[in-house]
Amino acid sequence: MILSDSEILRAISAGEIVIEPYRRESLGSNSYDVHLGETLAMYDELLLDARKHNTITSFRIPEEGFVLLPERFYLGVTMEYTESHKHVPFLEGKSSVGRLGIDIHATAGKGDVGFCNHWTLEISVKQPIRVYGGMPIGQLIYFATSGEVEVPYNIKGSAKYNGRSTQPVESMMWKNFEEKLFIEIDHKATVGE
Repeated sequence: MILSDSEILRAISAGEIVIEPYRRESLGSNSYDVHLGETLAMYDELLLDARKHNTITSFRIPEEGFVLLPERFYLGVTMEYTESHKHVPFLEGKSSVGRLGIDIHATAGKGDVGFCNHWTLEISVKQPIRVYGGMPIGQLIYFATSGEVEVPYNIKGSAKYNGRSTQPVESMMWKNFEEKLFIEIDHKATVGE
């Protein structure tokens, strides 16, 4: 079940949802609009490796905006810091942003109960487009959960994105390899054996 505007307001009053800064005009009928923060980042290497720490370089979006190119991948961040202690937050692009050919998340639209941070955006574009810090970029939709959550994200020991950051955060997939969370594959086995 998706929370309506009145339920989002109730959850904010109860401390179940936190949005900072909160602006009433950003509250929709069943979502909350989030805005592009002032920082973008790009990976330092064109070839990324899931087993290693791929570093990024961050830069501030100038007042005149910044042109995103289709052949590059960008990390952005929401201006808004959010917490969700009882509901599952989903980040979706706004239709106006999608109609400009901007995708704001490659795969990670769902947050977890207990996610407390700014959202890192995984941005790609279909054609060159100039973007601006502070522009509406997406919307948060909140789903009710069924049952108690045993381990919220903010206290989960293996959570990789718990550190509060106003900057885009690169992939931490490499930590899965270090923590032996990759499943070993027997490369000697052949199909049908």
